[in-house]
Amino acid sequence: MDKSIDRQGQSQGNARSGPKRGRITMWVVLSLLAVIIVGAGSVAFYIWNGLQPTAAGETKRIEIAKGMSAIKVSDLLEEQGIIRNSFIFKYYLKLNDQGAKFQAGQYDLNPGMEHDAIIAKLNAGDTVQAETIRFTIPEGFTVLQIADKLAEQDLIDKTKFLDLVSSQKTWGDAEAVRQIPDNAELHQRLEGYMFPETYEMKVGSTEEDIIKRMTSELDRKLGELSEDWTAQLEEKKLSLHELLTIASLVEREVVVDEERALVAGVIYNRIAEGMPLQIDATVQYLLDKPKERLMEKDLQIESPYNTYKINGLPPGPIASPSIASIEAALNPEPSEYFYYVTKKDGTMSHLFAKTYNEHLRNIDKSNETAG
Repeated sequence: MDKSIDRQGQSQGNARSGPKRGRITMWVVLSLLAVIIVGAGSVAFYIWNGLQPTAAGETKRIEIAKGMSAIKVSDLLEEQGIIRNSFIFKYYLKLNDQGAKFQAGQYDLNPGMEHDAIIAKLNAGDTVQAETIRFTIPEGFTVLQIADKLAEQDLIDKTKFLDLVSSQKTWGDAEAVRQIPDNAELHQRLEGYMFPETYEMKVGSTEEDIIKRMTSELDRKLGELSEDWTAQLEEKKLSLHELLTIASLVEREVVVDEERALVAGVIYNRIAEGMPLQIDATVQYLLDKPKERLMEKDLQIESPYNTYKINGLPPGPIASPSIASIEAALNPEPSEYFYYVTKKDGTMSHLFAKTYNEHLRNIDKSNETAG
C-alpha cells in the first residue's frame, strides 16, 4: 500500500518536470541562436563598416616605395586616413586578386575615395608628376664646358662636380665607364663618357645623380648601335676608350654630317702610316680655354694631348661625341686621303687631299674663298 502510493507520487512528479525541462531547453537554444545572430550581425557590420570610405578630407600625398607589399600598402593607407581598416582592405585585395600590380611612386589620394578607385589608381601608376629640371648638353662639349653650363643654371656646385668627375669611383650601373683605363695622363677621367643630350631630372638631383644619369645614357646609346659593333671593335683591334677618343676628334673637327666618316677615315689612315694626327682640336683641348686662332707656339706645347708632338691617339677623348660621330669612328669611309683643311667660305666643309703638296694647294684654295 505504501509502496504503491510512493510510486504514484514519483510518477506524478516526473510528469510535472517534463514540460519544464522542455521550456528550459527551448530558451537555451533561442539564446544561442540570438547570440549567433547578434555575433554574425556584428561581424557583418564590422566588415561593412571597414569597407566604407573614410570621411572626406584634404588630399594627402602618399609614397609607395619600390618593392612595398600590398600588406604594407594597406597599413600605410590606414595610417594616412585613406581607408578605415587595413585588415579588411587586405582581405578585400586578396578576394579580388589585387595588390600585386601596385606601382611605386608618389600618389595624391583623398580620404573618402572608394576602395576600387584607390586600387585602380595604384595599379595604373597614376603618380604625381615630380617637379623636374631640364638641361641640354650640346654635342662636342668638354667636361669643363658641361660643368660651366650646369653651374650657370644653378644645378650644381662646379667644384664638387669636377671633383666627382675626377674620382676613381664606379658610376652606378654605367658599364662603359668601367672600361676607362687607369692612366694618369687623362686630363679629365670622364671626358667623352657623359653623353650630350637633353635631360629631364627631378628637382634636387645632386651632382652625383647628374653624372650617373649622363654616363648611363652613353650605355643606352651604345646599345642602339648595330648588334655586331663589339665584333667590329675587335676586328679593328680597338678598345671602347679608343673608339670614343676617335669619335671625339671627329666631333670637334666636323660640322657637316656627311663628312664625319670621311674624316674618321683620314684619322685611321694617318695612324696606320705612323703619321702624327696634327689635329688642332687636341691642342685647343689641352689649353682648357679655346683660342680663336692657334699660334705656332701653341703647337709646340709638350703634352700627351698635342697631336702635333705625338704619334697616334691622345690618352682619351677630348669632348663628348654624338652618336653620329661614334658611328663614323666605328665605320670610317675608306679613302686615300691623309689631309683635310676647312673651307673658309662659311660652309664649314673641308677640302681633302692625298698628298702634302695637294694639301698645300687646298690651303691656298681655302684662303681664296675667304671673305
